[in-house]
Amino acid sequence: MMQFGRTDLFDETEEMVRHRSEKDKETLKESSGIDFREKRKGRFIVTEIRVDEKGAENIGRKPGTYITLTAPGLTADDSQGFVELEQLLADKLREMHAPLGLPETPKVLVVGLGNRSVTPDAVGPYAIDRLQEAVPAFYSEDPGLIAYAAGVTGQTGFETSDFVHALADKVSPDLIIVIDALAARDSTRLCRTIQLTDTGIHPGSGVGNERKEISKEVLGIPVTAIGIPTVVDGPVMVSDAIESVFNYIAAKIEEKNSPSSALAVTPWLHDKTKGTDKKVLKPIFGEWSQWSKEDKQRLFEEVLSSDEQSMFVTPKETDTWILQYATLVSSGVVKWLSPATPGSESPASAI
Repeated sequence: MMQFGRTDLFDETEEMVRHRSEKDKETLKESSGIDFREKRKGRFIVTEIRVDEKGAENIGRKPGTYITLTAPGLTADDSQGFVELEQLLADKLREMHAPLGLPETPKVLVVGLGNRSVTPDAVGPYAIDRLQEAVPAFYSEDPGLIAYAAGVTGQTGFETSDFVHALADKVSPDLIIVIDALAARDSTRLCRTIQLTDTGIHPGSGVGNERKEISKEVLGIPVTAIGIPTVVDGPVMVSDAIESVFNYIAAKIEEKNSPSSALAVTPWLHDKTKGTDKKVLKPIFGEWSQWSKEDKQRLFEEVLSSDEQSMFVTPKETDTWILQYATLVSSGVVKWLSPATPGSESPASAI
């Protein structure tokens, strides 16, 4: 059976990838106890997946709600895009928590997971730093917002879950929100996706360093995880690069064979959004050029599986992306918890 690359994104798991067509989504919903809905909201793609007990048993995942917000054209310096994504995050946090019946002014513990010394893993601690600017607006004799950066086991010597458990016992929050960096299996999702889930989180699971779970089952308190994919496996990047090259060559061949190409007076530009027929590549590259993207990825995972060749890849603008998302997530949480409270303004823009 095909094994897809490591990922923390639920909609990238094998079961979800195999059911992307409308017909398959309906079949999945009816037979497996999984409700899969995907829609466009402005420039963003919103994917909402709800898994009941039957669905969880069928796919080996926890029952609950998984929401993915994807911004395909987002760039690290797109300030307006981040503002719009921030508002969408706040709206989805509001919708997601409405069924919980939280108090009008809930006490929320926000925990930033990750290692601030490793930039791709620092979005959690950095979000807590940004959130500290808003925390005073929530303080009274009994603070309504507690922000905590947990560090990682390698730094503290203790399981992060145990730290969170001890803090939750001390402050008795109505809700725990954990913020963490994730791994993806599609390079186009890097730093362009936010995942929300009420099923908790296994810190480090996407990079093969799984730690103790942080969830309602473990802590006895509702836990919402907010994750940003910041790394992909090296073989994923190799597979994506090969796919891009194949698409380019196929498009170039199609353009060369087109009568209109003889009339072109400007340099040829490759339209990456346009589909290509890869059958024209078979005489050049052979049968493997016809393989699916997932099959090519599996090949590279097998070839590049040694410790010497194993690596994770992150965007070159990671520093900017992490600061942007730290600001976005902290601001989105503040907007959801206190949208009109004087003094609870969002932290300043990251750039």
